[in-house]
Amino acid sequence: MIFDSISRFFSSDLGVDLGTAHTSVYAKGKGIVANEPSVVVMKDEPKEVRQVVAIGGQAKDMMGRTPVKIKAIRPVRDGVIADFQAAQKMLEYFIKKAYNNRRGFLKPRLLLSMPIEISEIEKKALIESARVAGASEVHLLEDVIGAAIGAGLPVEEPVGNMVVDIGAGKTEIAVISLGGIVVGTSLSTGGDSMNQALVHYVKNKHNRLIGEGTAESIKINLGQTLNNGNNGHIKANLSDLSGGVPSTIEISSEEVREALAPSMLSIIAGIKQTFEITPPQLVGDIADNGITLTGGGSLLGGLDKLIQDETGLSVRVADQPSLSVVLGLGKALDKIDHLRVN
Repeated sequence: MIFDSISRFFSSDLGVDLGTAHTSVYAKGKGIVANEPSVVVMKDEPKEVRQVVAIGGQAKDMMGRTPVKIKAIRPVRDGVIADFQAAQKMLEYFIKKAYNNRRGFLKPRLLLSMPIEISEIEKKALIESARVAGASEVHLLEDVIGAAIGAGLPVEEPVGNMVVDIGAGKTEIAVISLGGIVVGTSLSTGGDSMNQALVHYVKNKHNRLIGEGTAESIKINLGQTLNNGNNGHIKANLSDLSGGVPSTIEISSEEVREALAPSMLSIIAGIKQTFEITPPQLVGDIADNGITLTGGGSLLGGLDKLIQDETGLSVRVADQPSLSVVLGLGKALDKIDHLRVN
């Protein structure tokens, strides 16, 4: 008991939002200590002996530029482990970064985010990768609950709150009450699928090839005019598929709206379906409190107004939507002893 108390005094609890696009880490008593791309670059050797070349921001800069025998890997897809070894190395990197790469620190307890729809096998892989990376204990909390806490919603009260978390790999929609998910759904629509929609749109309409990085840049720059009646343009130097020669074309915000329309409609349909199966006792709460948007995808300009117009519910975007989950995990660390040990 005495040793356990000493260990708790010197150890640090960490909240980790292990996202498809970015991983964010919250250290108890310090705040957010890391927020980098979820990318690992490894030498393409047999998996048992693959060597890490770079992780995080440095690895993201290498994507699309690596030679044949080196691969850029995104270890997490839709909140679950896609590459166990790469995920373990990435978690190890972030844990060390939280401690400023000091040696000899005690193993931390980790509170990890997880998607709504996760199988027991996927959950075990998530827990095991964290333990191999150096965690002494691993606890799990659903993304949407973390996002709701981070957005300042009273999740533990007997009141219904609807959260729509639009991440890179997925969109999760949930009604939360008394600290748990009453109804929830997960959509494959997310920032990555929106980028892909832009890639296909430009290919089909302009016969030009763009990468996901360029698509994301176009989405960010022109997405701000999604539903405000304005129309902007952006020039992009793209490769002509017929001849392979780069040329400059203009892409308008109207085209971005057209390319992203199916994604927007999918999210709106998911919200309506979730609202329809919400228990009657909580429907009135949502009608009063509205919908809270979190996740990087909620930063698309005009998306909140579009959802409000289509659903008739008031919509607000969280103050720091991209960081809502990790901020919620940080607040939940104060109650980590009351969470179920996995």
